[in-house]
Amino acid sequence: MISIDDVSVSFPDGEQTIAVLDHARLSVSAGEVVTIAGRSGTGKSTLLAVAGLLRSPDSGEVMIAGTPTSGLAQGRRTTLRRREIGIIYQSAELFPSLTAVQQLELVAHIAGDLDDKTRQRARDLLTEVGLSRRLDNHPSKLSGGERQRVGIARALMNTPSVLLADEPTASLDPQRGREVMELITSEARERDLACVVVSHDPTHADLCDRSLRLEGGELTEIS
Repeated sequence: MISIDDVSVSFPDGEQTIAVLDHARLSVSAGEVVTIAGRSGTGKSTLLAVAGLLRSPDSGEVMIAGTPTSGLAQGRRTTLRRREIGIIYQSAELFPSLTAVQQLELVAHIAGDLDDKTRQRARDLLTEVGLSRRLDNHPSKLSGGERQRVGIARALMNTPSVLLADEPTASLDPQRGREVMELITSEARERDLACVVVSHDPTHADLCDRSLRLEGGELTEIS
């Protein structure tokens, strides 16, 4: 699971300081999918950066798979992130020079685990997300929806316990966006992952277990 407890993050704005997260709290259990909505600039991406151990909060605690992270050295934080967290980005963020299967193999290479077993896992994951015939295609030869599917498979490559998605459907048409959200939520539940999705599209809320709004630095349930 992932737990964010009493987390605050502030940024300077001229002579003032703006609190984008103000003692925010969030707990997501294994197999649960939570979506977070909010206006642009309210701190949704900051929240995911904190949850993904890409940014340390000014105060508060982030717990990943039972491990408190506030006192961890940077090296330990990096290792924990690579082992336990998968991140899906808004525009997939694929390397132009790598094929679909190489995008996933890179994850294993960075972890020092690239071998025949992980190469097969990369192929299996891409097949699972519907890209069995696109394994050797570069991003330029893939549609927007296909690129996002590669991004989803890549986020699952390290067998994480936490899955984070930052506006994963923003660049897609409604149909492709729905398909991508259905894939994310089904993968999260099937693999028993704690999943947090930042999304501007309220039509996807029915696919999630809970919907929250980030406003004024605080997270509140949407009734």
